[in-house]
Amino acid sequence: MRCKMIGVPLQDGASRLGCEMGPSALRTAGLKGALEELGHEVEDIGNVVPSVYPAVTHPNAAVRNLPEIVAWTSLLTDVAYHESRDAMPIFLGGDHAMSAGIVAGLSRRAAESGRPLFVLWLDAHTDFHTLETTDSGNLHGVPVAYFTGRPGFEGYMPALANPVDPSRVCMIGIRSVDPAERAALREGDVTVHDMRSIDEHGVAAVLRGFIETVAAAGGMLHVSLDVDFLDPSVAPAVGTTVPGGATFREAHLVMEMLHDSELVTSLDLVELNPFLDERGRTATLLVDLTASLMGRTVMDRPTKSF
Repeated sequence: MRCKMIGVPLQDGASRLGCEMGPSALRTAGLKGALEELGHEVEDIGNVVPSVYPAVTHPNAAVRNLPEIVAWTSLLTDVAYHESRDAMPIFLGGDHAMSAGIVAGLSRRAAESGRPLFVLWLDAHTDFHTLETTDSGNLHGVPVAYFTGRPGFEGYMPALANPVDPSRVCMIGIRSVDPAERAALREGDVTVHDMRSIDEHGVAAVLRGFIETVAAAGGMLHVSLDVDFLDPSVAPAVGTTVPGGATFREAHLVMEMLHDSELVTSLDLVELNPFLDERGRTATLLVDLTASLMGRTVMDRPTKSF
């Protein structure tokens, strides 16, 4: 497969500094080499950074860094659209606000290809706030609401050409949801598998159903992997730690199943804060998980006849 690595040194959507170092940490941890060892052709196009920041404000005084997030969203919409034309883009973050523009651009590409875009959201949080409902004002908490076309972004964030149908979004690993998000999710069609669902049924069962849905629709699949999907004991380098996340093996199983599905067309790796890491432990794990997604296995598993 031909892949493009795209660095997104964005930290304006989070309250803690450090995510802007994420792309460098993933490169240092050997992401390009790990993918090339699997036989993929990898081009690292470097980091992208906006140059124009609009003068925009919002009545919600809690909202932080709105001009910066608008600029990043506009830039990443264009980058995701153009760079997904002839390769699988892998976006190196950067906080989760980056996914607002990334998914918007990928959705435009999918629409032009005549295929539906599905999104697998691996995260402790639903990120389903609007500009009105956010109390923290941290805009890494709004991307799903934005790219699914929820009202409240008009006149502030870039207009969406192709909103993602909420029924094509599946969240796995959820364990921290604000009341406003919970109410909005009850009204919509987003599929949410919290950690209780994983505990009761296993991660393979909840993921398998979504994979089957994407395959039946002939869809394109974007995977958004937030560090806090993982339990902090195995991935400490994130500013939004929530205990009780996915284990090392559960995360690898997810990636292995996604590889087997042959459905994934794009990926983002978000919320890695190297300032909070332990000797590169989390960055190395993200590289290993990406390698699992792209075909690395412990051993081959040929189909047997019985």
